[in-house]
Amino acid sequence: MAATLAGKRVAILATDGVEEVELTEPRRAVTEAGADVDLVSVSGGEIQAMKSDITPTNRYQVDQVASDARAEDYDALIMPGGTVNADRLRMNADVRRFVQDFFHAGKPVGVICHGPWTLVEADLVRGRTLTSYPSLRTDIRNAGGTVVDEEVVTDHGLVSSRSPRDLPAFCAKIIEEFAEGVHPEGATA
Repeated sequence: MAATLAGKRVAILATDGVEEVELTEPRRAVTEAGADVDLVSVSGGEIQAMKSDITPTNRYQVDQVASDARAEDYDALIMPGGTVNADRLRMNADVRRFVQDFFHAGKPVGVICHGPWTLVEADLVRGRTLTSYPSLRTDIRNAGGTVVDEEVVTDHGLVSSRSPRDLPAFCAKIIEEFAEGVHPEGATA
């Protein structure tokens, strides 16, 4: 039986520069599985998505501002990549707090491509095994994480993938992990 996310609320954390397909494909997957989804960002209005960090694509309406967002209002979190997106997010204290609250509660988190930069900045990769875009791997190791080069990696509710080519595996795995819910063994202090 396929996992269902009926009744679950999922936050997608993104800002200007998000890699569009890493926003739209996971959003489509969890929505089709029955979840309600909010786009959370550093400010209100719309965010500008990109293709390959260079070409502007579509704009997406923000549902919630990170400074007002609360992890307890959501069951899971998706963090798409895009170099500029990830760099902007990791520098925002409200974003880091929001992400830390998911980890402290043991709630499942899906992160892809450059998305782990925010986890590094928030000191959330220490002792974890994950994958990412190749240019982040030294940062993850320096922050105490273990990096593997695999299509999708799961570590106590943390799902990670390397790039858009891994989206089919990533989307399938986040639905599975999000359906399982809280992973107490994955909670951080």
